[in-house]
Amino acid sequence: MEKQKEKWLVTTKRGDFYGLAEEFGLDPVTVRLMVNRGVQNSADIRKFLYADWHDEYDPHLMKGASEGAALLLQAIRRGDRIMIASDFDVDGIFSGRILLEAITAVGGTAVLTAPDRVKEGYGVNASMVEKAFAEGVTFMITCDNGIAAFEAVKRAKELGMTVVVTDHHSCQFKEDEAGVRHIILPEADVIINPHQPGCGYPFKGLCGAGVAYKLVQILYELAGKSREDSLKFLEYAGIATVADVMDLVDENRIFVKEGLRRLEHTENEGLRALINVCGLTGRKLTAYHIGFVLGPCFNSAGRLETVDRAFALLSASGQEAYTIASGLKELNDSRKTLTTEGVKAASEYIDSLKEIPDVLVIPLADCHESLCGIIAGKVRERYNHPAIVLTETADGYKGSGRSIEEYDMFEGLMKIARLFVRFGGHPMAAGLTFKKENLPALVTGINENTGLTPDDFVPKIHIDIPMPVGYASEKIVSETELLGPFGKGNPAPLFADRALKIVSARIMGKEGTMRKFSLEAEDGVRREAVFFGDGKALDAMLSDAYGSEAVNALYARRPQYGDRGNYGGASGPAAIRIDITYSPQINEYMGNRTLQLQLKNVRIPEGR
Repeated sequence: MEKQKEKWLVTTKRGDFYGLAEEFGLDPVTVRLMVNRGVQNSADIRKFLYADWHDEYDPHLMKGASEGAALLLQAIRRGDRIMIASDFDVDGIFSGRILLEAITAVGGTAVLTAPDRVKEGYGVNASMVEKAFAEGVTFMITCDNGIAAFEAVKRAKELGMTVVVTDHHSCQFKEDEAGVRHIILPEADVIINPHQPGCGYPFKGLCGAGVAYKLVQILYELAGKSREDSLKFLEYAGIATVADVMDLVDENRIFVKEGLRRLEHTENEGLRALINVCGLTGRKLTAYHIGFVLGPCFNSAGRLETVDRAFALLSASGQEAYTIASGLKELNDSRKTLTTEGVKAASEYIDSLKEIPDVLVIPLADCHESLCGIIAGKVRERYNHPAIVLTETADGYKGSGRSIEEYDMFEGLMKIARLFVRFGGHPMAAGLTFKKENLPALVTGINENTGLTPDDFVPKIHIDIPMPVGYASEKIVSETELLGPFGKGNPAPLFADRALKIVSARIMGKEGTMRKFSLEAEDGVRREAVFFGDGKALDAMLSDAYGSEAVNALYARRPQYGDRGNYGGASGPAAIRIDITYSPQINEYMGNRTLQLQLKNVRIPEGR
């Protein structure tokens, strides 16, 4: 299966760029970037640039939050033993930690637990409930799961437990013959989930830790603790929001912005140790560091071992914290190797198919089941198709799926819910378990009436502004940094320019994959640029368009046509020109600051 060619699209939203730029003392480019992200007027811009924890929504607006906090406080004051039923991913780890610290701070006794990913699978189950009850638990609160835990909640109620469900995943439903949906909810005492019917909370995009944080705000209020006391949990909510790939908009952006600022000076010794062993001490932390450095270390515990090591890190201090942090980093390094092998096997399977379905269903017999989601995400990125990766178990198959923006995977799975032993998720991701004989029906069913078209599978590059590289400046870089943190829903600004000549080129990096260029625009302006993508694939594209001789001459630093004052003569290679998308950045080296372009996408100019 060949990777689809990219389609470059320019965002063209209208706004008073110059008037707003003058009002806020910004470059019109910066204002246009905000308008592209839906920030249309003065009030929106002021909130986007300067919002902090004071601008969070009233937690009482979330359905069930006030009642759930009151029940929890009653249990704490009765001296009930409380079970926090969490999950094994980063969101579960930190939503559980928020509840554990908060309950303890208010005077309660709680035990934090999560299922074994391999032996038990996702979410609280009946056996966990029974074990907890035998150990004296009378109150159960879930976080980052529970909305689909029908059997576990039912068993807890049969045993006389009080049950509060906090979750952010989509609610399951059944459709009657008329096509009317009927939401199915577990029989808990209280459900706190912004997606449940009747919830008027203004922002629905919270992760599990975000929901837990809103509950804790009310718990602290009822217990007589100050609002500021709960702000310590913002770094936990921020980490979980990024790691769970939630949209970095609205309240989520506040969580992450405030959380990153606090994380740089965190009082949690386990987090400090992990930041240190990952080489991030003293650096300005970004959403990238959470999503691709720190978050995967926490995830590795729940994927390759048990999540207990991640829980332990957040409670550790001194040398113990460093020992656990180092172990998690090593575990994550081994996870990367297994993931690479899994992606290779998945690609070989896809390439063997005679026809490519809308939704890729990929059985990998030897895949560690905890890696299915990561591999599915890599496959999705490579082929731009929704992907579900499966691995065999003693009873059938387990798997995880990752989707594209155009396809709601949870909705797709709901159409064939009869095939599953259990499943859950949201539009962009899902987990599922089913019997082996149902695999053919799954492959067929998931691909019926997807609503997807061939155009949906073409990777789309959304360009903010076609901007000559000569306009890029330190001022632009400084102002665009105000628009962060960047991630899903709030992408880093992307600019584009056309027909730039490569004046010089170097191969760099340990593996020889990085490329460094000197680029010249038609007006003579030169900019240094770096490319961290697949350098060999880029070289092949240039060779196809301009010939290998020209590319070899470029890296050998031989002169090209049009290189000022250095003409190659009639037999010399022609100048190589490229279209680019880029982000300007400041490169600091040995005290010197220079402007450079980070190239994101490269293509050959039309009609070159």
